[in-house]
Amino acid sequence: MSKQQNAKKRQGVHTEECRYSCDVCDNTFSAKGSLKVHQHTHTRERPYPCDVCNKTLSAKSSLKVHQRIHNGERPYHCDVCHKTFTQEVQLKRHQRMHTGERPYPCDVCNKTFTQLVHLKVHQCIHTGESPYLCDVCSKTFCAKSNLNVHQCMHTGEHPYMCDVCHNIQAAGSAEDTSAHAY
Repeated sequence: MSKQQNAKKRQGVHTEECRYSCDVCDNTFSAKGSLKVHQHTHTRERPYPCDVCNKTLSAKSSLKVHQRIHNGERPYHCDVCHKTFTQEVQLKRHQRMHTGERPYPCDVCNKTFTQLVHLKVHQCIHTGESPYLCDVCSKTFCAKSNLNVHQCMHTGEHPYMCDVCHNIQAAGSAEDTSAHAY
């Protein structure tokens, strides 16, 4: 699909009615294919296997991005520091480091964040919510990533270790640990 076709398709998301509705969670989509990919989140179906490492993914587009780990393709470049990324979203997040942009404000205390996920974790301070429960010791966490790291304590597993700083990350991917700031 060309960039022009892709842009037209994205524009359609904003102008078309969302005709396709998920019968599990009521999310709506303008394209039937988007609904089908979304439904994999409920069924946990991951029909797209990587032919290199056998990791399975829920969308063909996710497989394509994943394969960049193996083939070394990093098509997105920072104009400021020339660091490269496998995904455009990673580049945009990185660029906030240079611009100082913090587009996600807390509506309670006005603290700002560079990523929505960091805002959501922060909001647990105000709500007291800790929805992620360890099934071994019943400790609760407000971030799934913190639960994943904690669970490694029970299993002794350290699936993602950075080769440079030896930081252990239970959640995410090998790509995440190779790209973090030291």
